Amino acid sequence: MRILVTNDDGIHAPGLATLEEIARELSDDVWVVAPESDQSGVSHSLSLNDPLRLRQAGEQRFAVKGTPSDCVILGVRHILADKGPDLVLSGVNRGQNVAEDVTYSGTIAAAMEGTILGIRSIALSQAYGAGGRQALKWDCARTHGAKVVRKILETGIEPGILVNVNFPDCEPEEVQGTSVAAQGFRNQALLSIDARVDGRGNPYFWLAFAKARFEPGHGTDLKAIADKHISVTPLRLDLTDEPTLTRFAQAFKE
Repeated sequence: MRILVTNDDGIHAPGLATLEEIARELSDDVWVVAPESDQSGVSHSLSLNDPLRLRQAGEQRFAVKGTPSDCVILGVRHILADKGPDLVLSGVNRGQNVAEDVTYSGTIAAAMEGTILGIRSIALSQAYGAGGRQALKWDCARTHGAKVVRKILETGIEPGILVNVNFPDCEPEEVQGTSVAAQGFRNQALLSIDARVDGRGNPYFWLAFAKARFEPGHGTDLKAIADKHISVTPLRLDLTDEPTLTRFAQAFKE
């Protein structure tokens, strides 16, 4: 099995090194094509107005001055043009990608791009908690990652579907199980604007999330990782809402 590994945190990210270890448990034919720099939050964007710069960063490792989606396309259509990958693994992201994160995440987008190209694709992310981004428990993803990916592949991924996996903020032995979960939704009242002033008196702003408690919905990815479960969520490329489609079709017939 040929595996293409990518991410959105950049070629030097510790999560990418973790994912390489996971991939090598599954295959000895692993190729890495990742962004040159951090591309978190770029979603499914493509570099249409700038050229893609490619740099070899090691044996079967390449850095791209572009987005995660660019990396997958360049990896499949150029670097591995002779024999394409059988699997795209994206991550391991620094921080969870659950609920509405999936619409912003470059990690998810890379798996989306792989799915569009007809390749089985899985996104993996490691949640963090009160310790912050500098205290991620990478061993959780490292220990359980290959087993989860194997189970997903054995079960099968249908065309047009990608799989989103999130590891909870705990040590490997503290994981309470694996939950196949629906995409959750956060309380959007927590989203806030952090307004500041620079040294010259000019205003600038950071997007921020207020720290407050809310109850994640039962059966969701948010609830799974809160309960120290690994969450596995299948996502569809087809965003059509069938009930609304039927309702609108009936309305426009009148």
